Amino acid sequence: MKEIILAKVGEVVLKGLNRKNFEDLLIKNIRRKLHPLGAFEVKASQSTIRITPLDDDIDMDEAAEKVSKVFGVVAYCRACAVEKDMEKIKAAAVEYLSDVLEDARSFKVESKRSDKKFPFGSPEISKIVGSHIADSFPELEVDVHTPEVTVTVEVRDMAAYVHANALPGAGGLPIPSGGRAAILISGGIDSPVAAYMMAKRGVELTAIHFASPPYTSERAEEKVRTLLELVSDYAGRIEMYTVPFTQIQEEIKKNCPEDLFTIIMRRMMMRVSEKIAREHECLALITGESLGQVASQTLGAIACTDETVTMPVFRPLIGMDKKEIVAISEKINTFETSLLPYEDCCTVFTPRHPRTKPKQDMVRRAESSVQWDEMIEQAAKNAKVTVIYPKDSA
Repeated sequence: MKEIILAKVGEVVLKGLNRKNFEDLLIKNIRRKLHPLGAFEVKASQSTIRITPLDDDIDMDEAAEKVSKVFGVVAYCRACAVEKDMEKIKAAAVEYLSDVLEDARSFKVESKRSDKKFPFGSPEISKIVGSHIADSFPELEVDVHTPEVTVTVEVRDMAAYVHANALPGAGGLPIPSGGRAAILISGGIDSPVAAYMMAKRGVELTAIHFASPPYTSERAEEKVRTLLELVSDYAGRIEMYTVPFTQIQEEIKKNCPEDLFTIIMRRMMMRVSEKIAREHECLALITGESLGQVASQTLGAIACTDETVTMPVFRPLIGMDKKEIVAISEKINTFETSLLPYEDCCTVFTPRHPRTKPKQDMVRRAESSVQWDEMIEQAAKNAKVTVIYPKDSA
């Protein structure tokens, strides 16, 4: 009796003629994720990825946890693989699932027979295996509507697989099927969630962080690196560009109206980010803005910000409230780190009364007294590169 992991694919099955390309990416990502644990055989078959350990000492708990964080996997389960023989299937259902069944009060059996040469049909398999489980665990009740445990028997091409309830996977699409984009990352709650949301759609991430020493500290930058490490547990390798932003912010303070500090600062951030993004073959920018959350995230402010770039700007959180964003940050384990009290450059020179309905002409005039191009060029050129990996990667 061999234990394996079955990973169910989601949207990938809808990709028509491109489906194999998506499956190949998903398999590659699973292999890369599992590589630190040992050798695995990873194969696609009938909307399922079969993951078989090739070493006897592999930690299957950790392997299943890693598979759960691979985008493109909609559900997963640990299963035992046995010969396509009814007696061996019955024995496996009782032996392999004994711990689960002993703790349950009710169960049912579902069967899927994709190998039509197997002599028993799906209803008959369920009846035979269900009867054997009921005889082996007399205190268990059969409940076909709301069972605590659903025992599943899948008779496939290579073997029969027996498992209990499947668990939800990360969903989405495999990276980098969605292309590459640059996330403007701060130390707050929102931008790591935005990064996760876009990675879930198959986007490979490049991160851009703005630092303004001495107004911001090394601890603030370390906080961002930690956040990206947590995101990379799902998104994989991320290149982080830390942009020296002090000169630009000081010029804004000296030459621009206070109520427009934040809007002009964000315009400069977008211009620097677009320059870095284009140099690294990114096709879009990503921000963590949510409409109306702060003064710089009103429709008027967003319009003023976006006019400075020609790239698409994606805002996956735009219609979400803070409670929804926090829930995702807790799910991906970034929330507590985001709360650490190390200020980023977005809090430097914050206006006392920021303008919430800026006009584009007004903002252009306000920033026109300074020649920004050279400073933007230098900021992008002098960005420091750090490559971020998940903590447990090899």
